[in-house]
Amino acid sequence: MRKIELEIVALSHSITQTHSYAVVLGEINGLRRLPIVIGGFEAQAIAVALEKMHPSRPLTHDLMKNFMSAFNVDLTEIVISDLQEGIFYSKLLCVSEHDTVEIDSRTSDALALAVRFGCPIYTYEHILESAGILMEDTGKKKKSSSTTTVSQKEEMTHNEDLKALSLEELNTLLNEVLEQEDYIRAIAIRDEINNRKR
Repeated sequence: MRKIELEIVALSHSITQTHSYAVVLGEINGLRRLPIVIGGFEAQAIAVALEKMHPSRPLTHDLMKNFMSAFNVDLTEIVISDLQEGIFYSKLLCVSEHDTVEIDSRTSDALALAVRFGCPIYTYEHILESAGILMEDTGKKKKSSSTTTVSQKEEMTHNEDLKALSLEELNTLLNEVLEQEDYIRAIAIRDEINNRKR
């Protein structure tokens, strides 16, 4: 089967499930999107890596990458290989000096590792056919500066709250949420600080 390469285009609160997030994968050189519902911890792990944030102590996926690197194991690609009853299944393709091994993985964990290793993400046509969404071609592709987003309603509430704070208060709040390891909120605060500095 021919593999289709994907990239992470968005990370948002899930509209269908509370306390869940959706990571949206986009077909490279195509218009199809593949939304996958994931948990809050996994969303945070993906967001931290996408935004190149450095937590004070390694998250689980950082630990896994460090462990693999220490033993000269490289993650060369992940493949979202199956979809059964709404659940996505993935495989990690790991390569060492003497061996190549395929390892089963939850898709959210596979994506968190793929971002850390900078490796490609693939799926198959039948998965995109059954779970993908076709986006309309607007003629111009508009790429945002950040791939991490939240639902529009929550984003408006957070942005209005943040806009009311001074730069000093924003920096203090950023330190507080980083201490609480709430990296998704930290990204919104960091973006507001960066907007003010422009």
